[in-house]
Amino acid sequence: RDDGNSNNTAPDSWDQEDDGEAQVDEQLSKAFIASLNVDAKPFVPNVHAAEFIPTFQQKSSTETVESAVPGRDAPIPLFPVLCKMIMLPLTSAPPMENGDAEMATDDTWEQKGSEPSKAEAEPGGSPGGDRGQADEDSPQEEGMEEEEVVPTPKVVPTQPNAPKKEHVNVVFIGHVDAGKSTIGGQIMYLTGMVDKRTLEKYEREAKEKNRETWYLSWALDTNQEERDKGKTVEVGRAYFETEEKHFTILDAPGHKSFVPNMIGGASQADLAVLVISARKGEFETGFEKGGQTREHAMLAKTAGVKHLIVLVNKMDDPTVNWSLERYEECKEKLVPFLKKVGFNPRKDVHFMPCSGLTGANLKEPAEYCPWYIGLPFIPHLDSLPNFSRSSDGPVRLPIVDKYKDMGTVILGKLESGSISKAQQLVMMPNRHTVELLSLLSDDVETDDAGPGENLKLRLKGIEEEEILPGFILCNVENLCHTGRTFDAQIVIIEHKSIICPGYNAVLHIHTCIEEVQITALICLVDKKTGDKSKTRPRFVKQDQVCIARLRTAGTICLETFKDFPQMGRFTLRDEGKTIAIGKVLKLVAEKD
Repeated sequence: RDDGNSNNTAPDSWDQEDDGEAQVDEQLSKAFIASLNVDAKPFVPNVHAAEFIPTFQQKSSTETVESAVPGRDAPIPLFPVLCKMIMLPLTSAPPMENGDAEMATDDTWEQKGSEPSKAEAEPGGSPGGDRGQADEDSPQEEGMEEEEVVPTPKVVPTQPNAPKKEHVNVVFIGHVDAGKSTIGGQIMYLTGMVDKRTLEKYEREAKEKNRETWYLSWALDTNQEERDKGKTVEVGRAYFETEEKHFTILDAPGHKSFVPNMIGGASQADLAVLVISARKGEFETGFEKGGQTREHAMLAKTAGVKHLIVLVNKMDDPTVNWSLERYEECKEKLVPFLKKVGFNPRKDVHFMPCSGLTGANLKEPAEYCPWYIGLPFIPHLDSLPNFSRSSDGPVRLPIVDKYKDMGTVILGKLESGSISKAQQLVMMPNRHTVELLSLLSDDVETDDAGPGENLKLRLKGIEEEEILPGFILCNVENLCHTGRTFDAQIVIIEHKSIICPGYNAVLHIHTCIEEVQITALICLVDKKTGDKSKTRPRFVKQDQVCIARLRTAGTICLETFKDFPQMGRFTLRDEGKTIAIGKVLKLVAEKD
């Protein structure tokens, strides 16, 4: 009988499971629960082991059982009884609370993209945060995110004083590889706009790409193409402040392919810094024909830059070693050319030696060159006289760029006048009336702005597609002039052949780029006396000055040089070279 019973037990129980008979239901559910618990033990702790177990090490043996409880829906009617019997002394920390605590940590990790970057950006918080999370995978990414953000908040605390400080745009120009971006990055570090940790990160990344000496330039060359090639393409922007002034660095590209971008940067500048390399061979390459040192100096003058600082860089190079002879040699070669372009070497030009890589003579005097007795670069910038600005004049804001972001956003430098929030303005030459919704001066929101400030404006009443770089924002009462035909005085700088009526070129005037044709040559002008010839010339050639009539392909905004110099000076370029510079003398009315 016993054998029969024992033989029947398994088949009976399987039948009962299939048929759902009530007698052994309770017995079976207990067996089923037991099997589930056996499975749960190895599974649940593995999920939570990374964060949960180290925090509550004293209860690790029992917690495996506790943490298994909340996840099981099936055993709820039977299992609490067992819990009470087995683990009554340990229920002070309820299982669900532990579960919640884990979920809370999970939630914070999910949100970590934004929150910890703020917390860790604070000097006191970052080392501790990094130590506590050394075993995690994500802090490396967060560290990167945090370091990218570091420079931006630093502008904000100094901004409340900004309206009292004069805004000065400094454009860095010069031949490719002279060290413009490196000097810009070094200035950012010396003035506290980029912290040491960020620079160390750039240095690490640059080393990985075998670009160790370029790491400082990465503070301004932010896109991947610029970093990979080591060449600036766009005009980089950065801000720094001294006790007296608020400076915007415009880091212009040095390569000849990107001269149009450089002209756009120079047109917004108050002050130009011409960077030349003292390294043997590099200065000569940059200065000879085909090099960009000459062209950039000329374009800076054409763009209206009155004051030029010439930084003789790489003085620490082994081929130079802070040599006074090499410094004087570079100076002697450059001065005659700067005179020819229109700078007065005594009043408008200041030479100084420096090293962008080491920072020597940028903020503190360089101990290696006792022969230089002037101020270092940053104190010299501070000591320059204030620029005369016309805050009461008509509003003139040439547009550099535009994009969509919750409406239409434009970028540009306010050349004259002052503007404020909710003001009605007119976009020329298409005469669209727009309303100013918000304005940011160097990325900080403000209610009003004065001349010389770099602004980002959000406009209402115009679509982004209806705006082009070179358009001008004006006040309603005083619109700028527009047209296609004008008379101008032109200096032919470099052109192999003669120039006759019908000659086509590309016109760069303020931020506008337009095709133009010389329709007539009116007269030649004597360079020394300024006398005009009485007969019309049939052609002009290199180094001659003439008055000519020009006609653009489309309508542009412009003013005479006498009325508004920033919108009355221009450059003519052809085949990738600057062939002439000029100023607008008279606007010619269109015939109907």
